[in-house]
Amino acid sequence: MSYVKSALLDEKGYVILDRYDQAADPQEWLDLQYVDWKSSGDTRFAPLASANGEIEVNGFWNSTPPRTDKDGVWIPSQVEKAPHLVERATEPGANVGRCRVIELQPNDYTETLYNLHQDDNNRLNPDESGWIVRGFFNLTDDPESFIVLREDRFDPSSEIRLALPAGAQIIVDTQRFWHAVWHQGSAPRYCLITSWECGPALDDYIQKHHGSSEHQNAHLAPEVIAEAQASVQRRLAERAASLAFPGSSD
Repeated sequence: MSYVKSALLDEKGYVILDRYDQAADPQEWLDLQYVDWKSSGDTRFAPLASANGEIEVNGFWNSTPPRTDKDGVWIPSQVEKAPHLVERATEPGANVGRCRVIELQPNDYTETLYNLHQDDNNRLNPDESGWIVRGFFNLTDDPESFIVLREDRFDPSSEIRLALPAGAQIIVDTQRFWHAVWHQGSAPRYCLITSWECGPALDDYIQKHHGSSEHQNAHLAPEVIAEAQASVQRRLAERAASLAFPGSSD
């Protein structure tokens, strides 16, 4: 199928924007209503826009009628509490689908690799329309934490680790990349995640904020990567065995 895509995102799958002065904004995410929803770790979500304007975070294809991740409906009670966050999500002028704040508890590198996943943003997306990508705006200051991206889930050589200090702004094709966040902090991490449709508006926004895909990973010892990789393979094998032979360990 043929979709409209942003050039930089099509080339490398992610774009790093200018860092935002997060300290200038109030901590609106602390006032939002959260719902339990596990996604690549111990997480909760506070939706700002959902399929039908309700406080839930399910995929739009599970709504009635089912549709792709576009045309999100803003939730009045949440928008009232977080006008700055809504302003940031709508600044590009691109079509917004799901928009929510994620709360992630600290984890480790092995857990991150185990939780790597691909999103299904473009399910039901019509041919020749804009490809759906995700914006990640880090709200808390987590300079030792990283969003981990891999084009091949089990290939460490494809791994990209993007740091997450306060104000980090990253756009990722999360249907292309396996991804999860390695959060090394001692307190929860908060991040605004917005689904955007690629097109001229998003291209202009990327250019305005000097979007770049130039990046070099911080050093991570090869033995740390190898040990985590082996642990994940063991866990996946154990899980597959338990599903194939339920109750075999009883």
